[in-house]
Amino acid sequence: MTTEKPVLIIGAASMDTKGHSQLAIRLGTSTPGSIRSSAGGVARNIAENLARLGESVLLLTAVGNDAPGQHILQVAHECGIDVSRVIVAPDRATASYLAILDGTGNLVMSIDDMGIIRDALGADYISKQRALFQAARMVVLDANLTASALRVVFRLARTFGLRVCADPTSATLAPVLCPHLAELILTTPNAAEAEALCGMRVTDRDSGLAAAHRLVSLGVQVAIVTLGATGLVYATSQESGHLPAIECEITDLTGTGDALTAAVVFGMLHDLPVVEAVRLGVSAAALTLQCRETVCPTISLERLYDQLVI
Repeated sequence: MTTEKPVLIIGAASMDTKGHSQLAIRLGTSTPGSIRSSAGGVARNIAENLARLGESVLLLTAVGNDAPGQHILQVAHECGIDVSRVIVAPDRATASYLAILDGTGNLVMSIDDMGIIRDALGADYISKQRALFQAARMVVLDANLTASALRVVFRLARTFGLRVCADPTSATLAPVLCPHLAELILTTPNAAEAEALCGMRVTDRDSGLAAAHRLVSLGVQVAIVTLGATGLVYATSQESGHLPAIECEITDLTGTGDALTAAVVFGMLHDLPVVEAVRLGVSAAALTLQCRETVCPTISLERLYDQLVI
């Protein structure tokens, strides 16, 4: 592990339950398939990916005093995440995420229950974590925080000169980031989340690139819009481009965006050129696509470079 200051990661940790259908899904009836549970949550996923890439990571989240919460803490500790500041709420259930996936691993629908995150990581609590911000190297957050909590996060980041990266998390949650776009060094929306952030419809590569440029015009330093099988587009004030998706067998799409975000953040932490950091992100997404777990347990810098997009 690195001896650098930790990356402070703030947001959701949850138990993911994923149902993989073996047949065409019919509404109103049961469909044969398989069901698996694993530790998840956008912030937790990013933290695990970064920890497996060798970064020092401190996770600020909340879990319940229950079996899922204990499992999340155990998994995080085993992969090197500092969970010493995770809130264990005695009277709340750990957050959960339920996903239904079709036979090719594509998401059909999902439901999330993240109330504990928004309630426990409120503005008052965040404001008391000044020492964590002072000791941090960078802040990475997801959009599960309330608007008031986010205001405190960005105020503390300004106070200590910290760079802030944000994963928009979902089209429903993404708008909470809009007041803070000018303070982000990185955001990584998919098409629907990009629309929610900048109000531009994203349907293809060209409209995705236009949305990325729009986000840059709103102050984001590096904007990446992911486009599924089309790959991704990215923009900064000085460059922009498109990177295709790496062809691979798709096992499960869950967590691919979080892996991409983590790998790009890794690149930024090590001052890589933007395009190389983005290429690492594409590689991390491909590794995760091929894995049944939400975070690929064998992800490493060597594996990322083995399949880098040229």
